[in-house]
Amino acid sequence: MMSLRKTFKLSLLAVLGASISTTASTTAAEAPKRIDVSQLSKRVDDVVVPLPNEVFGALNKLGGVNWKEYVRNEKGSNFRERPRIALLLGTVIADGFIAVQAEDAPAVKDIGQRVLGLAKGIGVGNSITPHAKAITEAADKRNWPGVRQELDRTQNSVQQAMNEMKDEKLSHLVSLGGWLRGTEVLTSVVTKRFSEDGAELLHQPDLLNYFDQRLSAMPEFNLKLLQDIRAALGEVRPLIDVGDAQITHASVKRINEITARLDAAIITK
Repeated sequence: MMSLRKTFKLSLLAVLGASISTTASTTAAEAPKRIDVSQLSKRVDDVVVPLPNEVFGALNKLGGVNWKEYVRNEKGSNFRERPRIALLLGTVIADGFIAVQAEDAPAVKDIGQRVLGLAKGIGVGNSITPHAKAITEAADKRNWPGVRQELDRTQNSVQQAMNEMKDEKLSHLVSLGGWLRGTEVLTSVVTKRFSEDGAELLHQPDLLNYFDQRLSAMPEFNLKLLQDIRAALGEVRPLIDVGDAQITHASVKRINEITARLDAAIITK
């Protein structure tokens, strides 16, 4: 079996919320003894990217997850600073994937509108308007594969628009916000239903290096929150960069505490 660590070694560009693929048989398939990690990632621009929906589906196979428990209803604060809006946008897109896992149509529709409002706040609303409409229509029809597809397109459109506007740094912050929220939920699930397979999904030291390098190149964004996030990534690194050893239950719980703290700081003033 392919090693999870080899599969999830990321080089330059990676984000938990980067892209999504749909496996219609995820919940119906018989639970495997181990995760088929070859189905949990894809290569984008010569980089191995973990797919959040596939990771969540793998956790389902290891033991059913009540995803409704992780759907977030609060909208978060309104910010004027574009870096903070970008971070929040990433977390909200991640919340969209979680709401789809829970098949919560009202939450999905609300998230679609929230994404549109945040995208307007950083000047890329025009790129998101058709996706927000499509998300609402698909959620009304309970067309969950369609919602996943539109969330994926939303993420790609946001980042493409920001790159075209020479706002690559904001694009990185969208990615970072999504990864932090996704990791918070992943660690919460694994903490409650601990397994070595679930914990090993967290073995992404190269991803932490990537985000640390990107944050170090943003001195113009003089935000304490970004400084706190970078320091926290330093806390997380020894918990997941464990060589050939297993990531422990205690480490998973600690990562959850750290990412939950950061997520709360992102969504509140």
